[in-house]
Amino acid sequence: MATRPPAEGRPWELAAHPRLGKGKVVGVVVLDGWGEAAPDPFNCIHAADTPTLDALKKGAPERWRLIKAHGTAVGLPTDDDMGNSEVGHNALGAGQIYAQGAKLVDLALASGKIYEGEGFKYIRESFGNGTLHLIGLLSDGGVHSRFDQLQLLLKGASDHGAKRIRVHVLTDGRDVLDGSSVRFVEMLEEGLARLRDKGVDARVASGGGRMYVTMDRYENDWEVVKRGWYAHVLGEAPHKFKNALEAVKKLREDPKANDQYLPPFVIVDETGKAVGPIQDGDAVVTFNFRADRMVMLAKALEYENFDKFDRVRFPKIRYAGMLQYDGELKLPSHYLVAPPEIERTSGEYLARNGVRTYACSETVKFGHVTFFWNGNRSGYFNPNLEKYEEIPSDIGIPFNVQPKMKALEIAQKARDAILSRKYDQVRVNIANGDMVGHTGDIEATIVGCKAADEAVKIILDAIDQVGGIFVLTADHGNAEDMAKRDKSGKPLHDKDGKVQTLTSHTLNPVPIAIGGPGLAPGVRFRTDLSNAGLANVAATVMNLHGFEAPDHYEPTLIEVVDK
Repeated sequence: MATRPPAEGRPWELAAHPRLGKGKVVGVVVLDGWGEAAPDPFNCIHAADTPTLDALKKGAPERWRLIKAHGTAVGLPTDDDMGNSEVGHNALGAGQIYAQGAKLVDLALASGKIYEGEGFKYIRESFGNGTLHLIGLLSDGGVHSRFDQLQLLLKGASDHGAKRIRVHVLTDGRDVLDGSSVRFVEMLEEGLARLRDKGVDARVASGGGRMYVTMDRYENDWEVVKRGWYAHVLGEAPHKFKNALEAVKKLREDPKANDQYLPPFVIVDETGKAVGPIQDGDAVVTFNFRADRMVMLAKALEYENFDKFDRVRFPKIRYAGMLQYDGELKLPSHYLVAPPEIERTSGEYLARNGVRTYACSETVKFGHVTFFWNGNRSGYFNPNLEKYEEIPSDIGIPFNVQPKMKALEIAQKARDAILSRKYDQVRVNIANGDMVGHTGDIEATIVGCKAADEAVKIILDAIDQVGGIFVLTADHGNAEDMAKRDKSGKPLHDKDGKVQTLTSHTLNPVPIAIGGPGLAPGVRFRTDLSNAGLANVAATVMNLHGFEAPDHYEPTLIEVVDK
């Protein structure tokens, strides 16, 4: 895994591929949220009428395979981490695996760069007269947060001027042993006591169990976030204690108590007043590095227009996430750790080798097929060789109401670009599987998948007309599994007997297919790369353009054999 850019001085000129020629138009299609899963009624891709994609899968087996799009394959800490559109397009475009998530935070803390970034400078403006609030999971499970990172952040913030700090703790019991909350609170209190010895007013202010307070996800139950809002922001909760250790010990005396589901509590002073509600002028940091269970709270903290519950008051704060939790929503708008510095992406290599590129998507994914593809870099590498075109997404219309989205318009733009013969690469993202899948509307997602298939046909027909080559893949799973499941894989049901809808990404692999009349007869997928992932796609595309990939790239998926 690359944690730093390749050595300086590496040549930009790409060697010619010994078996594959230049000059063929290469169409690159990314189907967003399009994984591979067993057929069942909740696999919207299987349920949809998708003759074009079915034909690719059932056609030449040496030109269709699965690749990984989650976890370590895209730079995330563990293979329990779902992929997402941002890290997926980073990997697709970079050809290298860069640290994301927790590893990125570790690097920023170890180097001290976290304190030099715009996010920390932003919250530091509140240190003079306000309080710094840290909200997150108190755990060393390493799935959503890590205790050592919180410790380092507490020390670093105090070293950089924070004089009043309040920690709002969410107990775990899911990624670590139930009951370990007592030990974590003891260690936290010891660390806060050391800060107080140095003159920093540092205390725990509120808390609760992660599954009952604050850390809901996918808008499943806003009451969970509301409980957290009342405890953390308003300083109101049904349980009040003099300190956090007393709180967790006392709440765990209930025979049914579990760290995951501890009720919300606040810490109060001798007069019964909460010691750490969030006020105007304060700074707030959510210190989880994993996004899914922070997005809802981030919306409540950041959005002026918010209607999910009555916030009672909306303090004017400086808020930053540990990371940006949603690249599409740009949420939160401030964050302590920036995305990885990705260098020598395939887009830059190809531009420096004269390859003309056209990239297109609709608004919700336009940044992915350009900015994220190009290593978190805005603009063109060479404006004389590149054209990026954005089709405005529907505004004010839910994606399940208009599930075809702009798939056909994107396909028509791609078709025109291909037939113009002005471009060597035509790259698009078709968003239906992901954006409609997130709504949880199964019927609409099936319609969206059909529209995506129709869009693919338009593009492949154009590739046929110019004697070109196509590469079709995806960035992560979503639409292929729309049901929450038990450990045996059976769908879960709610109290009314209805299947619980899954609206998230998945851990499933994604397909990649190659073809087109311009593909040399002996090209096939290699069989020695069983663990290949999205980062292997860039070298593959470079080969199809007639170039050898740089030696620091993940290996190509293809080989050329004599027929």
